[in-house]
Amino acid sequence: MALNEETKKFLCVSCPVGCLLKVTVRGQEVLSVEDNGCPLGVKYAQNEVVNPVRTFTSTVRVSGASLPVCPVRSRTPLPLSKVRDVTMEVAFARADAPISIGQVIIGDICGTGIDIIASRSLEKR
Repeated sequence: MALNEETKKFLCVSCPVGCLLKVTVRGQEVLSVEDNGCPLGVKYAQNEVVNPVRTFTSTVRVSGASLPVCPVRSRTPLPLSKVRDVTMEVAFARADAPISIGQVIIGDICGTGIDIIASRSLEKR
């Protein structure tokens, strides 16, 4: 391995197989991807090195519903670097019933342009 190159391991989640990828990188450049069972592994590795993202899921406290919390998720995956900030903001969020599935609970969370939406409907108590 040349100077400034390192090998990283990623568990690919692009398909149900879940290959353990061996990825050689130099900075943010992917030099090689090994042990991928399909072409999706290469794309997944490149995204993980250059722009890792995660779908965020959590719950938000709800007033006036039969349940005290509502499950929520990010409408689209968030930059991995923002997950901690998003977690903190969601932890302090509150919503009032009724709530409809897909309803925006927090818009443009942490300036990402991504909404946090309800994953289920909750009727008013």
